[in-house]
Amino acid sequence: MHALSKTATKNMTSGPIAKQLLLFALPLMVGNIFQMLYNTVDSVIVGQFVGTQALAAVGSTTMIINMAVFFFNGFSVGAGVVISQFFGAGDRKNLHRAVETTMAATFVLCGVFTVLFLLLVPGMLRFMATPDDVFAPASVYLRIYFAGITGLLIYNMGSGILRAVGDTTRPLFFLILTSIMNIVLDLVFVIPLHMGIAGAALATILSQGISALLILLLLIRSDDLYRLTFRDLGFDRKILGQIFAIGLPNAIQSVITSFSNVFVQSYINFFGSQCMAGWACYNKINDFIMLPMSSMAMASTTFVSQNYGAGKTDRTNKGTICSVALTLVITGAIATLIFLFAGAAIALFTSDTAVIHFGVRFLRVNVYFLLFNCINHVLAGALRGRGDSTAPMLIMLLSFVGVRQIYLYIITRFVANTTLLVGLGYPVGWTVCAVIETSYFFLRWNRKTEAG
Repeated sequence: MHALSKTATKNMTSGPIAKQLLLFALPLMVGNIFQMLYNTVDSVIVGQFVGTQALAAVGSTTMIINMAVFFFNGFSVGAGVVISQFFGAGDRKNLHRAVETTMAATFVLCGVFTVLFLLLVPGMLRFMATPDDVFAPASVYLRIYFAGITGLLIYNMGSGILRAVGDTTRPLFFLILTSIMNIVLDLVFVIPLHMGIAGAALATILSQGISALLILLLLIRSDDLYRLTFRDLGFDRKILGQIFAIGLPNAIQSVITSFSNVFVQSYINFFGSQCMAGWACYNKINDFIMLPMSSMAMASTTFVSQNYGAGKTDRTNKGTICSVALTLVITGAIATLIFLFAGAAIALFTSDTAVIHFGVRFLRVNVYFLLFNCINHVLAGALRGRGDSTAPMLIMLLSFVGVRQIYLYIITRFVANTTLLVGLGYPVGWTVCAVIETSYFFLRWNRKTEAG
């Protein structure tokens, strides 16, 4: 195995578990912060300099954008697991084939996603019952965003390949650079050029395009194991099948969950643009609070994949439990700060007192329930690292879609249709999922390790 390890890669099949997880996850966490700045900066600048309707428009597009990004990220997870397992096993030949297959599929999917989602934009906004004063700016933002989504998809896949072999540092540098570029372009397009919401969308896709170009240049010019060689691009059917076997369940779960959240957005839309804007602010801050868990979930997937590929199944369990514990501690500390300073956090996006009121309410009611979601994301990441993608898909669909939608239907029709009860739709799904997924992990994989 060590013959495969080069300067930019990390072999996590030996050594102190907690230290390796933290050192791997920290650049991911910082990178995720900067990646989230793309849309968050759009919301802040649009909310402060364009208006409440524009802020609501950007916020209402999040669920639709997530449907595309999460599906693609599911494919990325599958590719990452396969590459990590080849890396852990020291299989140089198949590792190279996996990289070339992954990037060939990425280029094809970029074209499909661009066309498909450009066609779907009007219908999706109508499906969410988007109010008339928000519909037009939301449509403009989405059309520009999806016209340039190729940059985001290529960057995410390229960084996923690097992450699979333990390199989280260089993609971070690219992300910091292009995030700063996005902020500058946002300010220029929206304030002096008065391009409004279209300027915010344009700034985002230009910056993402640069990040894609940088990651491609890194892969092409690298002398390391994951070097991208265009003449070798093609589809290895067996490897592609492995990627889809792991990635497709995750992609399906992510898309259906995002689609389900479109229904949640429609419940919020019922209360008008100020509540929509408050919900949008809450979601942006909620996404930041979730960064430790998403980063540790990625770290857990790579750690488990490498060790599972190396045949060290007992170490995979220890790494999983360590990941959950670290994530709970970090998220709990952040949640406490957000609870105490919820008003100041929402005020970053808007000065509208009604919007701040709604945003603070959603934050304070939901923030500590995210501890359940720590368990969900890290355990799901660990299960996928073992090649088990179907179980977390089914558990999350049951909880995030089935239970959540049943709750919202019953609560709004037979109890009370209030913003507080609708906002609890997320925590209900998180809590149910944590109970089921924890039970599954200990009943199946812990027993399987002991038997082995």
